[in-house]
Amino acid sequence: MSIHPTSIVAAGAVVPASCTVGPFCTVGPNVVLGDGCELVSHVVIDGHTTVGAENKFFPFASIGCAPQDLKYKGEPTKLTMGNRNVVREGVTISRGTVGGGGETRIGDDCLLMTCAHVGHDSVVGNGVIIANAAAIAGHVIIEDYATVGALNQVHQFCRIGRYAYLGGGTTVVQDVLPYSLTSSRRETHTFGMNKIGLQRRGFSEESLQVLNRAFRALLAGKLNTAQAVEKVRGMEMTDELQVLLAFIEASERGIVK
Repeated sequence: MSIHPTSIVAAGAVVPASCTVGPFCTVGPNVVLGDGCELVSHVVIDGHTTVGAENKFFPFASIGCAPQDLKYKGEPTKLTMGNRNVVREGVTISRGTVGGGGETRIGDDCLLMTCAHVGHDSVVGNGVIIANAAAIAGHVIIEDYATVGALNQVHQFCRIGRYAYLGGGTTVVQDVLPYSLTSSRRETHTFGMNKIGLQRRGFSEESLQVLNRAFRALLAGKLNTAQAVEKVRGMEMTDELQVLLAFIEASERGIVK
């Protein structure tokens, strides 16, 4: 096992022999690391934190520490991370709170860039990118393969749909539609479909054409959301449209239009 002599690994922590713990790291007593994880240096992993295999943590990442919530009184809440995530310098991920379900979750194959923050009880799916200094509040859901731009601010209880792309500096206070391209100028708007991102992910041209028609109905016309949804229901129904409609119907904060 490669543990640098300047690091502190508490009794009770599970650190497989395939892991590497660099200098000046701290691993708490209730931490479980999967095979092949690497803590480059100055990494803190604490709390009831379970990490999957082949995750890499860069200097000054703070993982599973107490949530930034005044109601938190030291309860044994959790952080669970999947496999093959890359956590860059200065990233903070808080564990959950009792009132929020008790668990923060990160999926597989995510990239969290420098100084990003994921708040308590948030759920981050697979293949998500959270860029530099993005601030994700508590109770946020980010679905698979979404991209959150640099310096984004995401309000608590918001949802970001799958394959959505948020431009840099965007403030999010409502739910962001799946497959959408959303950004802020004077205020936050959805500008249409995330065409380039979907093409890169292998979506067919037929699927993109159907989605594009749906976004035109939702965003470009004079219909309100309920009327636009009914118009979308009359289109050729695809898996992507079913996801889009289900997301809108489940929204409690309203959607960004």
